[in-house]
Amino acid sequence: MDGGVEDKTSGTSGDLRPALDSRLGRLFSVLFEKRAWVLCLYLAVLPVAAYFALKVGQDNSLDRLIVPTDPDYLATRAFQQTFGGGEFSVIMIEADDPFSLPVVERFDRIERGLQQIPHVEAESALSIYRRAKAGFEATPDQVAAFRAFATGTDLLRKQGLVLDHFLAIALVLDVQGPQAREETLAKIDAVLGKPEGPVLGIHTLGLPYVDAYLDASQRRAPLYFVPFVLFVVALNIGLYRSWRTLLAFLITLGVCLALSVGYIGMAGGMFTIVSPMVPMTILVTTTATLVYLHSRFVDCPVGRDVRQHQVFAYVNKFVACTASIFATAVGFAALMVSSIRPVRDMGLWVAVSLGLTWITVFSLFPALQLVLRTPTQAQRANAAAWFSSFAEWLPRVTFRWRSSLVFAALGFAAVGAISIFGFPGLAAPVRVLTDPVEFMRRDSKLYADIQRFTPIIPGMSITQVWLKGSLGSVSEPDVLSGLNDFQQRLERAPGVGAAIGVTNILRMIRYLGGQGDQWPNDPSAVEQVAADLEGLVPTTPMLRRFVQPHELAQTQLTVITRAIDHQEFAKLEKTVREQWTASVKAFPVLSAFQLQTVGLAPLHAKMAQSLVPTLVESFALTVVLIFSTFLLVFRNGTARLMAMIPSLFAILVMFAIMRAIGWSLNIATILIASTVLGTSENDQIHFFYHFLEKRRDGSSIEVSLRHTLLIAGRAIFFATIINAGGFLAFALADLPAVRQFGVLSAVAFLLSMVADFSALPAALWILSRQQPDRLSTTGELDAERLPG
Repeated sequence: MDGGVEDKTSGTSGDLRPALDSRLGRLFSVLFEKRAWVLCLYLAVLPVAAYFALKVGQDNSLDRLIVPTDPDYLATRAFQQTFGGGEFSVIMIEADDPFSLPVVERFDRIERGLQQIPHVEAESALSIYRRAKAGFEATPDQVAAFRAFATGTDLLRKQGLVLDHFLAIALVLDVQGPQAREETLAKIDAVLGKPEGPVLGIHTLGLPYVDAYLDASQRRAPLYFVPFVLFVVALNIGLYRSWRTLLAFLITLGVCLALSVGYIGMAGGMFTIVSPMVPMTILVTTTATLVYLHSRFVDCPVGRDVRQHQVFAYVNKFVACTASIFATAVGFAALMVSSIRPVRDMGLWVAVSLGLTWITVFSLFPALQLVLRTPTQAQRANAAAWFSSFAEWLPRVTFRWRSSLVFAALGFAAVGAISIFGFPGLAAPVRVLTDPVEFMRRDSKLYADIQRFTPIIPGMSITQVWLKGSLGSVSEPDVLSGLNDFQQRLERAPGVGAAIGVTNILRMIRYLGGQGDQWPNDPSAVEQVAADLEGLVPTTPMLRRFVQPHELAQTQLTVITRAIDHQEFAKLEKTVREQWTASVKAFPVLSAFQLQTVGLAPLHAKMAQSLVPTLVESFALTVVLIFSTFLLVFRNGTARLMAMIPSLFAILVMFAIMRAIGWSLNIATILIASTVLGTSENDQIHFFYHFLEKRRDGSSIEVSLRHTLLIAGRAIFFATIINAGGFLAFALADLPAVRQFGVLSAVAFLLSMVADFSALPAALWILSRQQPDRLSTTGELDAERLPG
């Protein structure tokens, strides 16, 4: 009884026959009777799922951000097929005098060792000198000659190979996949050794090391789930006070996780930096659903047949649980509109995995309840009896403060919207973090080295300018002079650290031959350089990195900058085309070439730039899909609109908190909106399902709210605690982006629950225009409408 009105749906006094005689009830009855077959089926499927789950690898490289069908990605791959690909890295050898005999001896030994490693190309001032002189030995005379060579031109300094107190080795790693990268870097580190004697430091920089760091950090991802499991154990024992119930929960969670990750393995999936969120989302969604189902199951009156009550409980919760899982699935499926590969994969994986979860919770879990004989509240009292008092107290409090609660929620939500999208003249949109270095721990040596050397070296961001002409056109003297002019213009352009092309190599060859390091002005000298080029390309690997072999129809310039975000690369693109236009004007022969900028660095920035559109598009699609789910379930206009208030409030306020503490959008935090909306909508579905269930009986707002809180409120509370606690486990992550995702998601889940128990009932009071129930002259409850 709620407030004197009989509760016909709570399972405490209602008739079970309608539920038992329904088609769904008969289906569940048969399914529960065949529980032994159900358990055998899962025992047969589980090893297969585990096998494929173990095949899922880990790759946190930024290449995984890119959708393989992206036109810019395809152009970059075509470029690499012509000029060779690979990952760029730099080794910095630090010394007070980098040209002293012992330092050059160590440098020479390191470089020779690096050149012996498969799939590694090493280039330095010393290797250029060694090739020109047909060898090098670290004798005092040759070291002195090498010093004179390296310091006698600014070509090497502009390329970052020779700096004050540093000699650099540029590496190109032709590796495929994280395992090959890790093995190659381990060999490189073994060759480098430790700094000793006059060598003050050996510093490694570049994207391969960043990717390896991210891979190593994410190997701890399974540890994130340990706190979640402990949390489920503690909460389960505290709430249901039964080890048998706990075992049923843990087995069901383990099977759902194995099936989900097994599906990813069957699909050939690879975990990335955001992938640990996939199994965690499955676990928290499954746990929340189990809490809803089992809370209804344990609500069994004394004297009622447990098996009949189990069928009733599953029939009663079937629509709400199915709708909530479906809403979560379609919410994540909306992420498939993203152009960011891991985000798109995550959407698909979670959506399919939730379908497997739905099957499991309605088949395996009830079988385990029966086999393990999990107790009901008639057999063992449950915890949180205080919630009954809370359910009595809350409806009238939310009525009293209804306007304040609703307007406060709207105000905070507006602040959150401004925080994320900005407001003209008031606040700029939230900063989008695109630099992969910012994913690293601030106390790591690699992060410290990158921050130290970024102002010193020309940059670590590489953009290739791809020039395509006709057969043999690159070796034409006028073309080479024009390319030199273009390279010089680019190198002088603001924001460009270095521009390296075929003419740099040809100038270096002239410098080694005693002809100076400038491009010749004499036409006959240019003719000779062009003739030399045709003979050098087949025999010089470095030249083949800049000139298409055999056809000599294509060439490229490597532009090194400190650009990070998409706007900087867009500005660089504009600069490249402006300088190209100027060079074409000075050398009309260049007009026959087609220019295209390519490269993984600008491609990564482009992908990162799409984070905000991903947020907006996927979030908007999620709202539409979940709204449609509500339309099918509730068929009530007010419910459809009101049910989304808590989640939207939580998400927007969470963004305000993120902005206030100085965090940014990144590949992880961008997913919070869809994650929270898709997951927390479960609570609103269960809330409105039972609220409208009571309203259809003609009950008042207060009675319906109290009924909802008694039936679903306790489950909402504990499901939210589980959700928040599960995602808070990511706070243990090494990567700041993943830590931020965990903390902010937990905050958003708690905010959603606060809105469930405050703004949502307050808004229902306002829209219904009812007052709380009061005793009439007959002693029965009555509901009075407000005037007007």
